[in-house]
Amino acid sequence: MPPIPVRTDFPRKVREIENTWIPMPDGTRLAARIWLPEDAEADPVPAILEYLPYRKRDGTVERDHLTHPYFAGHGYAGVRVDMRGTGDSEGVCKGEYLLQEQDDGIAVIEWLTKQPWCSGAVGMIGISWGGFNGLQIAARQPDALKAVITLCSTDDRYADDIHFMGGAILTDKLGWGGTAFAIAHTPPDPAIVGEAWRRIWMERLEGNGLWMLDWFRHQRRDDFYRHGSICENYADVKIPVYAVGGWVDGYTNPIFRMMEHLPGPKKALIGPWGHKYPHFAEPGPRIGFLQESLRWWDQHLKGIETGIMEEPMIRAFVQDPAAPAPHHAERAGRWVAERSWKTEDGSMILHLSPGRLSEATDKADRITVASPQTAGRYAQAWCSYGLGPDQALDQRREEMIEFVTDPLEEDLDILGFPMLEAEVTSDRPVANLIAVLSAETPGKGATLVSFGVQNLTHRTSHANPEPMVPGKSATVHVQLNVIGQRFAKGQRIRLALSTAYWPMVWPSPETATLTLANARLTLPVRPRKPEDDTLPDFLPAEGAPPLEIEELSTGHLVRSVTEDLVTGKEVYLRSADTGRVRHRHTGMIVHYLDEDRFEIHPCDPASARGTAAWRKSYERGDWQAEVETEVTVEALKDVWRVTAHLIAREGGTEIFRRDWSEDVPRDLV
Repeated sequence: MPPIPVRTDFPRKVREIENTWIPMPDGTRLAARIWLPEDAEADPVPAILEYLPYRKRDGTVERDHLTHPYFAGHGYAGVRVDMRGTGDSEGVCKGEYLLQEQDDGIAVIEWLTKQPWCSGAVGMIGISWGGFNGLQIAARQPDALKAVITLCSTDDRYADDIHFMGGAILTDKLGWGGTAFAIAHTPPDPAIVGEAWRRIWMERLEGNGLWMLDWFRHQRRDDFYRHGSICENYADVKIPVYAVGGWVDGYTNPIFRMMEHLPGPKKALIGPWGHKYPHFAEPGPRIGFLQESLRWWDQHLKGIETGIMEEPMIRAFVQDPAAPAPHHAERAGRWVAERSWKTEDGSMILHLSPGRLSEATDKADRITVASPQTAGRYAQAWCSYGLGPDQALDQRREEMIEFVTDPLEEDLDILGFPMLEAEVTSDRPVANLIAVLSAETPGKGATLVSFGVQNLTHRTSHANPEPMVPGKSATVHVQLNVIGQRFAKGQRIRLALSTAYWPMVWPSPETATLTLANARLTLPVRPRKPEDDTLPDFLPAEGAPPLEIEELSTGHLVRSVTEDLVTGKEVYLRSADTGRVRHRHTGMIVHYLDEDRFEIHPCDPASARGTAAWRKSYERGDWQAEVETEVTVEALKDVWRVTAHLIAREGGTEIFRRDWSEDVPRDLV
């Protein structure tokens, strides 16, 4: 897609504070970059805080340039802060969403209110990690925090995050864990921190650690995951919340739970997007998200009546049919709205019989599900970024048992959570059941619509799982991800079932065979409503002038599946090379290489192995620093075997190395 239009004619002229230090109560200093109106000290403005570990200097700099100066030009202070132990900030960072992180965030908010250019009102915005901690800090109720925009985040760190899906362990625990491992050990910029850069870097290398080990040690929904999950008490979040996400992102389910349970003012926006801000996300259509954000901020930080709270609570994009493809730049569809959630529009119940989905209930056939460990190779990424080939391919290629309807006689819209229910018998105490919903177009393939995963030991509780009793049936519900989709006249609704979903989900310890009885699929039908046609259009996407860069070498993306004809193992590879890029405003040259490699034998779940490797390098003049990381996880029958190494180099010379190796007992996963 083309670049978004650039806006420069702002109501107020903007100045930038390239870096300033925000002192924490213990003396640690956090680094902040701030954009604000030139006349803000004479006419103070609210502050909009984005608080992340992703390096303001170079990591999020491209989107920061599009977003924060735009807010500043419209009468706000855009504040981008590096968390403790990351970017240019001091200290160490021991993990995700810790109490220290929240305490620091509250201290940052307090500091902002004391600045002469701040009106005393603060909002928080963020995507992913920044979306998480915006909600978490809101639950702590600092007086000055008046509203939040949270994108691609979660209310429940166990149910919907990179760790688990339906109680089964996601391979994103490794993939994202390897990414975070690399980011957490990168150096600060000497141009910001001066001679102290090497000392700060060494503190990080020695102190930040391998967070992933904690993630594998905690396999149930215990206090580790309850901390930072606002669903423990939604009532703690009293301020207005705008929750935003996209259908191919991994964090859409929480939006609808929050719309149901948050007690205060709330809104939701769900497009076709991946894990990106909607003004530059793919698949399109992109929207004027910054203008929409300003309506929210004006309402809740300045007390200006913008009408945003008079509009429907939920705006969602119902997608039209599309051919399967690894990348969609744009999806056709239409915007709809709901005044509340849960909606009571109705449902369609489809019963499963061999090869068939039907509303008829006269058959009570038993269904056997036993898939090879390689089932799932053509799925999308659990959390698609939308900008590369990480979306699902033709679902007819999967080695799953399938069920299809007759061709539809009329269009059918769904909006909500599809649900599979069955009486399930397993021949093993630990097993997974996967359900994949797709839209099949004659002669054009089957396009993934939604999917769900259920670890059968977690069928009634994530906190207290129970093994299946071989030969004894149990009622099982598999909730598929929330979705808005139109099935067109002539298409077939297709459901596929499997016991594996590789390389998205780590396999169960042993190959399992499941028997399903009385299986049925419930679809959340949404009739067309006349008011949908009267919804106002979003304004077109726009942003502040983009970051100026110089491409010194080109990058590339790889996604492949290969079979080793000697061992029989299948290797799934995802890799990316960003190329060497110079940021003109700092002169820094950055270059990132990453590779996720997963292998498995179709007949042996204990052969599952994944490796996430990164190399991040930074240079300017005679300064050069590099971090190399690699983490490997093996899913053995009784343990998770985690090994890792970390290497840091200065000017090409190794200055630090550390290795990890630990076996973590499997706990009903």
